[in-house]
Formats: sequence, C-alpha cells, structure tokens
Amino acid sequence: MAHRTVLTDRQRAALFDLPTVEAEMLHHYTLSDDDLEIIRARRRPHNRFGFALQLCALRYPGRLLTPGEVIPLAVTRFLAAQVGLKPDDLAGYATREETRHEHLATLREQYGYRMFSGRGARDLKGWLQDAAEGARSNDDLARRFVEQCRATRTILPGVTIIERLCADALVAAERRIESRIAERLDDAMRTRLDALLTEDAGGSVTRFVWLRQFEAGQNSADMNRLLDRLEFLQRLGLTETVLAGVPPHRIARLRRQGERYFAGDLRDISGDRRLAILAVCVLEWRSALADAIVETHDRIVGKTWREAKSRRDARAEDAKAALKDTLQSFATLGSALLEAHEDRASLEEAVDNAGGWLSLKGLVATAAQLTDTLAADPLAHVGHGYHRFRRYAPRMLRTLDIRAAPVAEPLLAASTIIAGTETTEILPLTFLRRGSKWLRHLNADGGDAGRLWEVAVLFHLRESFRSGDVWLAHSRRFGDLKEALVPAEVARATPKLAMPFEPDIWLADRKARMSDALRRLARAAKAGAIPGGSIEDGVLKIDRLTAAVPEEAEAMVLDLYKRLPEIRVTDLLLEVDDEVGFTEAFTHLHTGVPCKDRIGLLNVLLAEGLNLGLSKMAGATNTHDYFQLSRLSRWHVEGEAMSRALAKVIEAQSALPMARFWGAGQTASSDGQFFPTTRQGEAMNLINAKYGQEPGLKAYTHVSDQFGPFATQTIPATVNEAPYILDGLLMTGAGQNIREQYADTGGFTDHVFAVTALLGFQFIPRIRDLPLKRLYLFDPAACPKELKGLIGGKIKEPLVTANWPDILRSAATMVAGVMPPSQLLRKFAAYPRQHELALALREIGRVERTLFIIDWLLDADMQRRAQIGLNKGEAHHALKNALRIGRQGEIRDRSAEGQHFRMAGLNLLAAIIIYWNTKHLGQAVTSRHRAGLDCSPGLLAHISPLGWAHILLTGEYRWPKRA
Repeated sequence: MAHRTVLTDRQRAALFDLPTVEAEMLHHYTLSDDDLEIIRARRRPHNRFGFALQLCALRYPGRLLTPGEVIPLAVTRFLAAQVGLKPDDLAGYATREETRHEHLATLREQYGYRMFSGRGARDLKGWLQDAAEGARSNDDLARRFVEQCRATRTILPGVTIIERLCADALVAAERRIESRIAERLDDAMRTRLDALLTEDAGGSVTRFVWLRQFEAGQNSADMNRLLDRLEFLQRLGLTETVLAGVPPHRIARLRRQGERYFAGDLRDISGDRRLAILAVCVLEWRSALADAIVETHDRIVGKTWREAKSRRDARAEDAKAALKDTLQSFATLGSALLEAHEDRASLEEAVDNAGGWLSLKGLVATAAQLTDTLAADPLAHVGHGYHRFRRYAPRMLRTLDIRAAPVAEPLLAASTIIAGTETTEILPLTFLRRGSKWLRHLNADGGDAGRLWEVAVLFHLRESFRSGDVWLAHSRRFGDLKEALVPAEVARATPKLAMPFEPDIWLADRKARMSDALRRLARAAKAGAIPGGSIEDGVLKIDRLTAAVPEEAEAMVLDLYKRLPEIRVTDLLLEVDDEVGFTEAFTHLHTGVPCKDRIGLLNVLLAEGLNLGLSKMAGATNTHDYFQLSRLSRWHVEGEAMSRALAKVIEAQSALPMARFWGAGQTASSDGQFFPTTRQGEAMNLINAKYGQEPGLKAYTHVSDQFGPFATQTIPATVNEAPYILDGLLMTGAGQNIREQYADTGGFTDHVFAVTALLGFQFIPRIRDLPLKRLYLFDPAACPKELKGLIGGKIKEPLVTANWPDILRSAATMVAGVMPPSQLLRKFAAYPRQHELALALREIGRVERTLFIIDWLLDADMQRRAQIGLNKGEAHHALKNALRIGRQGEIRDRSAEGQHFRMAGLNLLAAIIIYWNTKHLGQAVTSRHRAGLDCSPGLLAHISPLGWAHILLTGEYRWPKRA
C-alpha cells in the first residue's frame, strides 16, 4: 500500500523529535533516583549513557531511537550532567546491535513499556476509531494518538504507520457520520434532496445553487427573496433529528463542502456522502436564512427610523422661514400693544392697526403649528414606513418560528395579529411600556392609528430580538439566551473567572478599594497633586498628555531601516513560510491534507492581502491562471484556516529576540479601521456619517504590545465597537495571554468594564470626555467634600447580589466559547429597562469604571502605557492602508464571507511583514552594535516593525522555480 502523507515535515518533527528546549528537557528528561540506580547498573560509560537516552526517548516523544540517529547536542549535555558522564561517552554505544535489544528488553521489563502489537495495538486502533469522530484535523488526531500511546506506555510505531492509521480512521469516521445521516432519511426525503441538484430555479441556476446565494438585505425586496428560500426549505420537511449526535465541527465542515461544490460535481459523489452534505446544507441554510431575515428586518427598521429623523429635520428646516415671519409679525403686534398700553390708548384699536384680530388668529395658529413641528420627534414620521413593512411583515411573521419570554408575550400576541393568524376588534397596547412615546402618537393619529400600531409592533420586535426577549428556535445568532448560558456548576468550575462565588466577598473587597481610592484622590485634589489634572470647585480638568519619545530614537529608526535589505513581497512570503510554515494551516476542506501547491496558495493569500482579487493576480503572476487560483481558494482558504495561519505567525514573531524590547505580549490595544466599499456591495456596507457619506465596513483589530495583530473581525461601520473587545481576547490563544487591554473612547461601556473585571483583564480605555463622567459610590454621603461635584449616584447592591449567579454564568459562557462574547454583550446592551441581569452588570461596570477613573487620574504611568498601546494600534492603520493597493483601496466583495476573507488576508499579510521586519531589525541591531553605536533597550523600545518602504509591493509577482 502506498504511503498516505497527511502530516507535514514540521508536524512530524513536533511529534517525534527529541526536545531541545531547556524547559521541555527539564520536564521530560529529569531522571529520578530510581532511574539513576537502574542506569548505573550498566558497566560501561557508553552503555549507561545509551540506556539513559533510550529511557528518555521512550518517555518523550515515546519512540525507539533509530540506528544512526543524530542526537541533539543539547540532549546529550543535559543527560551527561545527570549521569556523571561526558557527552562524548555516547559515541561507543550500541556497536553491538544486541546491546540495543537487551537494553530495550530491560526497559520494557523495568518500566512496563510495550510494543505496538497484539491486543494493545487492537485496543489503540479501536480507541483511534472513536477519537477520529471528534478530531478536527489529521494533525489533531495524530497528536491525540501519540498522547494516548504515551499514556498507555505503548512504544510509538513508525511515523508512516501512524499516518496511515490516522488517515484510515478519519476516512472511516467520515463515512460513518455520512451513513448515520443518510440512514435517517426516508426514500421520499432522499428524492427531494437529490432533486435540488437537478431542478431549475430560473436563470440556468439549479435549486441547490439558488438556495445558497443569500445575504442579509436592505429592503423589502431583499426580504422577500430570503423568505422565498426559507419557505422552500421549510416545505422540504427535514427535521433537525437527522443531525443528532453529529459533532458540530463535522456539521460545519460538511456545510462548507456543500457551499464549495458545483451542483454537477456534487451529483457525481457517492450516495451517502452526497445526501449527508445536502441534508446538512438544508438544515444549516434554513437556520442561517432565518437569522438573515431577522437581520434584514433590523436594517429596514433602522432605515425607517433614519428616514423619519430626516423628515423631522427637513420639516424643521422648512419651518425656519415661516418661523422668522411669524416672530416678526408677533414682534410688530407686541410693540403696538405695548405702545398703546403706555399711551393708555385702546388695545383693540392697536390690534386693528397691526393687522386685525383675524390676522392675530392666523398668527396664533401658525405659531402652534410651528411649535408642534419643531418639538416633533421622529415617531411622528415612522408611519411613512408602513407600506414598506406591509410588503413582507405578515409573511415574515408566519414563516419564522418565534418564541418569547414572559415579558415579551404581549408583543408576540400582537405580532400574530399582523401575521393574520389572529383577529381582534381592539388593537392591544400591552406590549408598550407605561409612559412610552408611542402611546401619545397612537392616541393622536385617529384613522391612521392601525398603521402606526403595526409599525410600533415591528419596531419593538426588532428591539426584542436584539435583547433576547424573543428568539428563534434552532438559531445561532438569535437563539434562546437562557439555553446558551452554561449551568451554574460549569461556571463554578471555570478557572478563568476572577470573581468570588459569593457576592458579599466581592462587595466587601470593592468597598474597601473604593474607600481607599477616594481618600487618595481627595488628598491629591486638596494638595493639587493630580498628575496632569486638577479638581477645582467640583470640576475635573485634564491636561493633554505629552509625547515622551527620545530625540535619538528617530535617528536610530532611520539607521536601522537603512540596514534592512530591499525585498520583493513574493520572496518575503517564501522566507517567512520557510521559517514559520503558515501555509500548513490551509488544509483541504475534504481530505484535511495541507495544500501541496504552496506557490498557488501564496498567490491566493497575496491577492487577498493586497486587495487585488484572483483575476488581477492571475494576470500579474507567472505561475497560475485564474481557474487554478479559484480552485485553491475554494477548497483551502476559509476562516478557521486564516485564524490558524495568523496564530502561527504571531507566535513565531513573539518568540523573536527583537520583540522582547517592545513588551512581553501581555498588553494589547484594539481599534476599528474604516474601509470604503462600493455601493454594489451587499453585506455590511452601511453608512457611518463619521466617515462621510460613502458606505463601508470596519476591521476591528487587536494588536499586542509586540505589534502582532493577533485578531481581526469584520464589523458593520455603524455598530458600537465595545462588544467586540472580548472576542479577540477570549477566542484566540494570544488574546488569552493579555493582562491589560487598551481601547479608545468608542470601545468602552459599563458592561465591558464589568465583564473584563469578571474575567481578570485590566481594562484601560482612553476616555475622550473623562471630565464629564461621573463616579458611582456605595455610600455617596461619605464622599470627601473635595469630590462631591464628581458623584453621579449610588451603587445598587441588592441588584448585584440577586443576580450574581447569572452574572457568573454569563462570564463563564463567554469563556466556554458557546457564543461570541460580542453577541452576548450586544444582547445585554439591548435589554429593556426591566431586565435585571443587564442592570446588575451595569452596576458592576459602574463600580469598576469608578475605580479605573480614580486610578487613571492618579497614575501617570498608566496613562502613558495606554497612549503607547493605542499608538501601536493606530500605526497599524498606515501599514494596512499601504497594503490594500488594489481596486483603489475599496472592498468590492458582495458577500460577508468575501469581505471577511479580504480583511483576514490583509491582517495576515501585515502580520507576515511584521514578522520579517522584526527578524531583520534584530539583525540590524546586531550590526549596529558591532559598529559601536548606541543600542540601548530604552531606545529600541521606540522602534516599530511597521515599515514597508523597503518592500516591493507592486508590479509582477514572479516566484523562483525552486519554491
């Protein structure tokens, strides 16, 4: 049988090479007294050394030494020091082959090691079959198998045997899962699923391809197209039970395969696999379509609200001219009346002279109308959106499987009236809160009250979806929040939580800290000793923080970058991949084997990173045409692979000596960068007035103190950035090492303060309007008099105590990765006033924010650290702006997935350049040091690896033949 290669050389080395890092040798190769006694029973030095070496190799990595194997010098020195020998004493070992076998027999007898054969091998093969279903990749399964062999003291078989066993187990697991899904389908369902590949949906597109072509839309036409697809999938009648017991990552993988196959290719696949892919796609698309429909409704409501505000503003603008004339007329009338009053003349005659009573009556009516116009809120105009809603709302409400919490049951009942499933003479208003502005407008609208009532229901439905008071069955984005939260016992077992399980302990600690902090701030305010600020008459004043960069740093930067070699971006990519192996992360979506066409894959990644697109790259490269690049992109480039590749580069860059001058990888900043899009894009291209009137999106990126951009997300340009801070910290390995997180003004809310404290992160935002922020205290009456003007209110302790278990569950849910933290935080931010969990989190956030503000005011070093961290993040924007050279810098992809790949590719390319710069800057520092020039750590801390002038980014992309 031909050898099935499923691991790269780097992956094999990680599993089978002897360790050479001191920490690993200390962990695996430290010999005990019993070990030394057995070793010293050998008579000759070289046999003692060889016996010790074989023992260590069996322990880790768990294999036999091969004849003629070269042992790393670090290993021989480490062992020689323990057994009292010299490294050269190993040279004469095993000149007799029998000696090696005798030692192996002794080791097996003394330590219980066994060969991979017989019953033990059969048991391990059975274990491997079960483990294969949960494995995420070939490398993952091989690593698990090696660890299981070590745990059972089974000597590892040869690498080719392990690769074959793992490959066979993965294939068998895949077939079992496919058969399991297919067996749950009856004949009628199989026929309906297969028909998706042949049925014409119009425009020479099969029903299968038509179904997968959807994105959240912007208007009622988009909504009805989404509803067409969802209703079709619902009519198929496929139930979620067909996927029961299938691991989620297997479902996701089958879906991704289905989204990359053409219908003709899928028809040629064997029955069980084809049916499994079709079934998974139907169920996953059904859920995703429902989510897209809710998102589209959200956007339509937002558009209606913006239009209502524009109408309100336009009417107010139009009223300005009439207002001026009315005020002038009233001024004329008032002057005449005052003059008559002073002269004791007839007031009636004065009114007649000023235009008469009829004119006055008209002026009063005009003034009343103008007052209503200028005082109007946008709710007076939202009724104009009724016809837009009417085109899809009844159908949407009938199609979606909407569930509601008790607080939202009146809203759900009202929505059934709009759907037409219930009828009533009286339109219920119980879904509106007491004092709601909607009530006033509904009572004043008379004959149009019915239309405005429907608009009110649909507006509130959006808010309830956002908050989680209503949800969809079988939804990831809009599912039941209570089912998503982990149980209390799981929360208690979560080591990441930095809070005690009893609220009284936390409250006592925070009270003590706050009391001490207030005393320190009051003393500093009284003595005028607040660094860079003061409190005068209860008003906080802050001075602008000045830069603290040594003059010599700029000259050093110029000198170091002059010492860097000029390089083509193609050669740079090859060099970094040779050292890091980031291309190994891009495995085939079906086989899991790393991409063998390295140059083709690098072309695809470069096309994404430079914003060129595959067609332009095909014309600029000397190696691949468009169809080759398209095939590589379709089957190897996806979100998880991008994340794995980025993690490899970030880890390698942080290990370079030069990176240590910039930090320890324990602080980070995060910020959003705006990217313009064309109006033809359909995914996230919303307009944010802050960036002008062109649509666009934002890439929200986390950057470590070592300049590594370890996480990036593509988010709409209009959303608040704050909820996304924790995504980068909790959902990446590098993020979980962070201790201090910096953000700009747009990145903080009380909820973020609360959750970062719950999880042990020190959150340090730079708050632009800090003097306007208030302090919240446990006992405002006991506040020092110097700080009375800064107090905003009292912390509601009972609210925190009552909701403490659910608070801990929420934080543990974020740690567990059940849902992205941003999704949970956005729900918290959208909760209506009566939801106590959101209010309790706000109270915790107010406590943490108050403590932070006091620390910030008294700690100039904290302010400086935050400024340095944020400057590093902002400096990334310049590098990325220089890299996105294609398409005039615009993101023109029409799908959310395409836009995400473009942003992720840009971030990966930036990280690769940062790695290369970090490495060569270190070499330049060594060269500068040899020249006797200043290379002090204080100056090197101000160097940045974000330069690009020495890198040729444009032109033709030619690759050397050797690659």
